[in-house]
Amino acid sequence: MRHLTLISGADDTHTLDALFINAPLRDYGLRPRTNDYTLPVLGMAYIATYAQRCGFNVGVLDAEAHGLGIEATAKIVNTAAPRWAAMNLLAPTYEMSARIAAKLDPGIALMVGGHHAKAMPDRILADSRMHNLRALVLGEGELRVAALLEDEQRRRGLPAVLWRDPISGTRAGGIADPATSAQMLGPNINTLPYVNRAFLPQDPYQAAPTVTDRRLAASRGADWLTAAALHGHREANIVGSRGCPYNCTFCGAAWSANPDVKIRVRSPENILGELDQLHDEYGVTAFRFVDDLFLGVRDVIYEHMAVFARHRIGEKYVWDATGRINVLDRLSDDDLDVLVANGLREVALGIESGSDRILKAMDKRIDAEMTERVALRLLSHGIGVKGYFILGFPGETREDLDATVQHIRNLWAIADHHPGDIRASVFEFRPYPGTPVWKTLTAAGHKPDDLLAYGDVDLTQDGADESMRQRDEFNFSVGIQFGGVPLEDLRATLAMLTREQHERNQGGREVAA
Repeated sequence: MRHLTLISGADDTHTLDALFINAPLRDYGLRPRTNDYTLPVLGMAYIATYAQRCGFNVGVLDAEAHGLGIEATAKIVNTAAPRWAAMNLLAPTYEMSARIAAKLDPGIALMVGGHHAKAMPDRILADSRMHNLRALVLGEGELRVAALLEDEQRRRGLPAVLWRDPISGTRAGGIADPATSAQMLGPNINTLPYVNRAFLPQDPYQAAPTVTDRRLAASRGADWLTAAALHGHREANIVGSRGCPYNCTFCGAAWSANPDVKIRVRSPENILGELDQLHDEYGVTAFRFVDDLFLGVRDVIYEHMAVFARHRIGEKYVWDATGRINVLDRLSDDDLDVLVANGLREVALGIESGSDRILKAMDKRIDAEMTERVALRLLSHGIGVKGYFILGFPGETREDLDATVQHIRNLWAIADHHPGDIRASVFEFRPYPGTPVWKTLTAAGHKPDDLLAYGDVDLTQDGADESMRQRDEFNFSVGIQFGGVPLEDLRATLAMLTREQHERNQGGREVAA
């Protein structure tokens, strides 16, 4: 029963209507997790929050955050005995999810959703390990999950809900009411309740102080910034929008993989209400926007920054956000000054490669020169940059890989002469079903079973042990050489760059989060 305390947000005095399960990336019962923090499951928490608001007793079991193995996770679910177990299926964790599902008591009904469920529904419906799968929900789940919790038979009238017919064994689906389908599939995100952070065991969290925090404290002189420079901010993750207008070929959020998703942006007033709530309830003073659009559309930036300025947000909070290089390239210096005044601390950029040829194959709509130009302008304004890079993209040659290594070192050199810092986060390419590049790979003869054979990779043999500590959950691979560089060399390069970034961190630059 002690392990039931790992269930977040539920009322343990009443029967659980649903337990939402985030499967671990690997079986931590076999090898313990080494990192201390994982990204919160905001999408799952949104669904749980809405269900709770509708009167259902629900909880979240984040097996990845708690470092649980397959056996421990299944035991907790069976002991809790919810009416429904709900899983968010992702390609890297699908095997873990299926193995957990196979161990669940037959009296627990199973529902699933997520990118993998959307990309490969028939494959999942046919998986015998999902023996009690009663609803596969495609797309955003808040309204339809609540309807299923109210009455399983409602699935017959819900859009984009599938199940396996118990008699024929074939796919069955609801016949939706056209008058309600659009709202069911794409709810108004300004009317959804703010995420109940009780469902997130690691958010908000206490972050370590950074070089940027110390710089901001010195330049602005505010007492709360001085305290953060000494002790770190209380931080929380947040989303400001849903959907993405871009079509990066490797990304599960690419618009061609999600033609049913209507792009929606939360109103700035709605966002500010959540910032203030998190500050009042948890003492949060730093926020991380993890969605694709917050600094990805110029009109959205202008609209939100006008309201941020009116409410003097930069005097109360700092925040980080994802951004698009081509969009930031079109902002003026005055626009960047406005972002800084409104509290912008760091921008996460999908830089991906230093090879213009590979960037074109990725449909990134940028080139290496543009990235260095944007980084220079951001860093000179004191805005930090976290750059994400992919090694081993299909067709990548040794020259392309060398260009990426040089690109990262050029960006580090720029940071060495400006107040902002740049952190490089490097990953091995992984194919995701439903993405444009997945279709290219399967058309070229790669078998889906091979592309889905995810396994974790231990990079400590390349001397990157401590430097890999905060990215244990990202070191996994399907074990296929997609470009011209052998995997052994690719991983040695990844470990080298990660170690060099770690050494920069230890030398006084910002500590990776």
